[in-house]
Amino acid sequence: MYEVRQNGPMTDAVRSPRPDQQPGTTRVLAGRVVTPDGVLDDGVVAVRDGRVAWVGPRAEAAAAGFPDVPAGDGATLLPGLVDVHDHGGGGSSFPDATSAAEALGGAREHLRHGTTSLVASLVTAPRDVLLARAATLADLAEAGEIVGIHLEGPFLSEVRCGAQNPHDMLDGDPGLVREIAAAARGHLRTMTVAPEVPGVVGPAGVIETLVEVGAVPSIGHTDATTEQTEAAIAAGVAAFAAAGRPGARLTATHLFNGMRPLHHREPGPVAACLAAAARGEMVVELVADGTHLAHGTIRSVVELVGPHVGADGAVAGPDAVALVTDAMAAAGMADGAYELGPMRVTVADGVARLTEGGSIAGGTYHLLDVVRETVEAGVPLVDAVRAASWTPAGVLGLDDRGGLVAGLRADVVVTDGDLRVREVLRGGESVDLSA
Repeated sequence: MYEVRQNGPMTDAVRSPRPDQQPGTTRVLAGRVVTPDGVLDDGVVAVRDGRVAWVGPRAEAAAAGFPDVPAGDGATLLPGLVDVHDHGGGGSSFPDATSAAEALGGAREHLRHGTTSLVASLVTAPRDVLLARAATLADLAEAGEIVGIHLEGPFLSEVRCGAQNPHDMLDGDPGLVREIAAAARGHLRTMTVAPEVPGVVGPAGVIETLVEVGAVPSIGHTDATTEQTEAAIAAGVAAFAAAGRPGARLTATHLFNGMRPLHHREPGPVAACLAAAARGEMVVELVADGTHLAHGTIRSVVELVGPHVGADGAVAGPDAVALVTDAMAAAGMADGAYELGPMRVTVADGVARLTEGGSIAGGTYHLLDVVRETVEAGVPLVDAVRAASWTPAGVLGLDDRGGLVAGLRADVVVTDGDLRVREVLRGGESVDLSA
């Protein structure tokens, strides 16, 4: 189905349609159904021609034209998950892949675990490397394997470099942004920038240029003050409005991580990002894997600015949290030695850290694992799932997916009661979990 011509064809991750998935046929799934605004304990999802045909309670399925509902077997049905920050998995690293075939392994690793829409993330690197990697990942985007490209750098703070090489970090360069956007061939979705870096904020600066090329500015890896961060957010909001994209929102790259800590006399970027999220101007990423953030932090941020779905299905609050993995090549792999761009990484007990220095170096979870961890932190299931599907799809402008809603693309994750994958459907077709 999907094929990339660079270095030869690649095998399909999506199986040929089953007999009940042929055009014009309907497949009916039953179980606990998680929609964007609630949970149907005994629900039904009907899929036809790659779209969700109907969602509702089992008791209403026959009247809706779906009388042959299978018996319940303890399944939980989730929408396909949307990860806006992911550096790889299954031993494959997007920042290090020199061909689309090499990068494909990372996308497939997360697809098999329920991430049906993935943004592939690069790290700070020299100009020629960034341009080459953007072109490589554009091949995967054009093949439908990823939904876009995220650059984490190079306009970042050396003081808050985290697991990135500070020697490759640059002052803001709008010309480089345009070069990268051209290499990405329309698939540059977002870029992480530090507001205090010269050239990032201001007339014709990096933030304005990102909006100009159709990307979303993301605040991260920053030692900025609250005032510098507020100025960057205001610049992004104004740029969106000038570009005819009112209502578009900036993001905060893995809030708290790679940022000056929140202090009551020096609030830094965290306070400004949370305030912007509460105003509906920003969506904050959370690497809610239990390593990057404590459960109490996850719970508190979701209660402050995340979605709150009431018993009546009404969504309250700014709906401004996106769960992400920040995954690297070790996701789905054993402990050992890995690479993240030019940096060497050691994974021990499932935690990735720089071999030299010990900084956390990305995540090892799949997004479904992050959802499960978020629920364990005390966040209601419907809110956690919404933050890993509906909200990030909105950030990316993917209006055709993100929830189990009639008319949307049939991206469905079938799990057991403990949120462990049984089956994944992308566009209504079953994903080969063994590929």
